[in-house]
Amino acid sequence: MIEIIIGISALAVGGATGFIGCKMTLGKQIEEKERKAQEIISQKEQIEKQAKEKAREIIENAKKEAKLEASQIIREAEDLKKQQELIIEKQVLERKKQLEEELKKEREELQNLEKTLIAKEAQLEKRIARVEHKEEELDRKWEEVKKLEEEIKAIQKEIEEKEAKLKAAEERYELELQRIASMTKEEAKAELMRRVEEEAKLEAAKLMKEIEEEAQKEAERKAKWNLVTTIQRLAPEVTTSYTVSVVDLPSNDLKGRIIGREGRNIRAFELATGVDLIIDDTPDIVTISSFDPLRREIAKEALERLIADGRIHPGRIEEVVEKVREEMDEHIRKLGEETCLELGFTDVHPELYYYIGKLNYRTSYTQNVLLHTKEVAYLAGMMAAELGLDEKMARRGGLMHDIGKSISHEVGGAHSKIGAELAKRYGEPDEVINAILYHHNDEPARYPEAVLVAAADALSAARPGARREALQSYINRLEKIEAIVNSFENVEKSFAIQAGREVRVIVNAEKLSDEEAYMLTKEIAKRIEKEVEFPGQIKVTTIRESRFVEVAK
Repeated sequence: MIEIIIGISALAVGGATGFIGCKMTLGKQIEEKERKAQEIISQKEQIEKQAKEKAREIIENAKKEAKLEASQIIREAEDLKKQQELIIEKQVLERKKQLEEELKKEREELQNLEKTLIAKEAQLEKRIARVEHKEEELDRKWEEVKKLEEEIKAIQKEIEEKEAKLKAAEERYELELQRIASMTKEEAKAELMRRVEEEAKLEAAKLMKEIEEEAQKEAERKAKWNLVTTIQRLAPEVTTSYTVSVVDLPSNDLKGRIIGREGRNIRAFELATGVDLIIDDTPDIVTISSFDPLRREIAKEALERLIADGRIHPGRIEEVVEKVREEMDEHIRKLGEETCLELGFTDVHPELYYYIGKLNYRTSYTQNVLLHTKEVAYLAGMMAAELGLDEKMARRGGLMHDIGKSISHEVGGAHSKIGAELAKRYGEPDEVINAILYHHNDEPARYPEAVLVAAADALSAARPGARREALQSYINRLEKIEAIVNSFENVEKSFAIQAGREVRVIVNAEKLSDEEAYMLTKEIAKRIEKEVEFPGQIKVTTIRESRFVEVAK
């Protein structure tokens, strides 16, 4: 408020100063005119009277003009003063609003911090409860160990009693044999030893059987407990991947621009991305359909950028799709690196980051493969810790066990063997390679960690809701169709779309004529009929396109 008053005072002083300056200027003008009038009077006495009257009129007019100018200056100063007051008042209100918003944000941050602290307290309480549970379990196990020690002592005592009885029996047998059979001592001793040996073997066999059964029960109990403890410690969410993505439109009018004149934009988009773009009567949305999550993600990001940019035409579509594809490669590599750091691995070969991150865009019976591998890594590591094995190596084998799935659909073959070759190429330990091959029985287990990885893989896949057979069969069929098409010569790319009812084949226009492209289409259709089982029919569309570009300068 003090700043406002000082500003108004400054404006008033400035206005008054301007008014005085104008008045002084006008005074000088009046003096000049009076001086000229005196000179005229002195030179021309004959018209003195008229000159005086004219001088008086001039003076009066000058004074009137000075008064008008002064009043106008005062009014302008007052208007300027009012404008400055309004500006200052507006700035004060804006500053007040800004301070209120900052205070509101600080309050929200404080509330979020309180929520975080509450959540951490809850986690700490859970951990304390788990530690207490562990302590109770250790106490129980200690009691069991004491009972086993007592049982062993009782068995030892029983053995000693039996040995004493055997010794007394031996003496009786020796006397009886000598009396009845008239045997020598050596012969009687040999007979006695034979009978004692038979009885001892029988008793030992019974005892061994009891010990083995008890050990088997104890081993099964401990194994079940380790599995239950591991599963309880890791209870991740079930993530299921689907085959469609939805893009929101700011306006329904954009559908026409996406389709383009005579459908050229939508055709260019589908050819560049390999997805099926569904534009129906549903307001303000466009549906992207593809069995390949990576293609679908690239298409979604590219379409959102095109909508935001507003420039939608074939050339721009290809440019944006290519840029998104490059950025997606970098995102996949970063995702793989973050996954390795999350699991505590800093010595993984950088080239493996891309293959690990790519698992985020692969599914196994609708289960996200990257989340599945992380879950297997944690489960295997926990079981290894429970059993006193190498926890870090078990986690590493769990992370790498399905890495072959990142490229198995591109090169063909069992993903376990492809993954083992990939791991071997980038210097992974032999334990990891053995775990990759063993989890599908491609080679025997040479390390206990490999067995734990296989068990963790089975646990992760067997959880209710983790996998769905039907969708994976559908995806496998579409991948097989694309693999058949790509095996033909001069085929550059192929995309299975329309839920597998159509496959689009892009061929090299320089190497194939229209007639050859027609024959290629028929051959592809015949081979799909022969090698793939599918409901309904599959439409094979071959696209042979030539482009000629010249720049006008």
